Amino acid sequence: MILRNPFALAAAGLTAAFIVILSGVLAWVSADSRRPGRFDTAFSLVNDRGEPVDQSLFNGRPSLVYFGYTHCPEVCPTTLFEVAGYLKALGADGASLKTYFFTIDPERDTPEVMHGYVTAFTDRITGVTGNPEEMKKVIDGWMIHAAKLPSEDGDYHMSHTTSLLLVGADGRLKGLLPYGATQEEALEKIRSTLL
Repeated sequence: MILRNPFALAAAGLTAAFIVILSGVLAWVSADSRRPGRFDTAFSLVNDRGEPVDQSLFNGRPSLVYFGYTHCPEVCPTTLFEVAGYLKALGADGASLKTYFFTIDPERDTPEVMHGYVTAFTDRITGVTGNPEEMKKVIDGWMIHAAKLPSEDGDYHMSHTTSLLLVGADGRLKGLLPYGATQEEALEKIRSTLL
C-alpha cells in the first residue's frame, strides 16, 4: 500500500493550475497585436507654433517626453531646465534627440503660452497642447497620472507624473528618468536611448 502525502498532492495540483493559467496568459499576450511599451493611440494636437502634430512624433528619432503644465511651481520648470542642460551636455551626440513637453492643462496652456514657456529654457523643446479630449488620449496612452486639484484661492493646480519618459526611435518606451536624478545618471540613460 502506497501512502500519499496530502500536502504534496495539493502542491502538485497548485503547480499544474499555475502552469495552465500562465500558458493562457502567455497565449493572450502573444495574440495581442500591440508591441509592449509602444505608444499606439492616435491623436490630433498642435505644437507650440500652432502646427498640427499626431502620434507620428514618436517615430523615427529618439525622444525625451515630459508631461506637465506651465503653471507648475517647481517640478516642471526644474525638469525643463535640467533637460536643457542634458541637451547642451550631449552636444552633437544628442543631435537626433527630440524633446517634447506635453501639457496636462490644455485649458490654460495655449500654443502661445506653451511657446513662451518652452523657449525660455531652450529652442530644442517642443510644446504640445490642444483639445482636452485629445490630450487625455495621450495621457492615458502613456499611463501618465494627471489630476486637477482645487486650491484654496479658488483656482486649481495639477498633480502629475514627474518622471521623464525615454522613448526610442521605434516609438517604444525605453525607460523613465525619475525627478531628482543626477546629471550623470540622466546622461547615461539618455545615451542608452540614443543607441
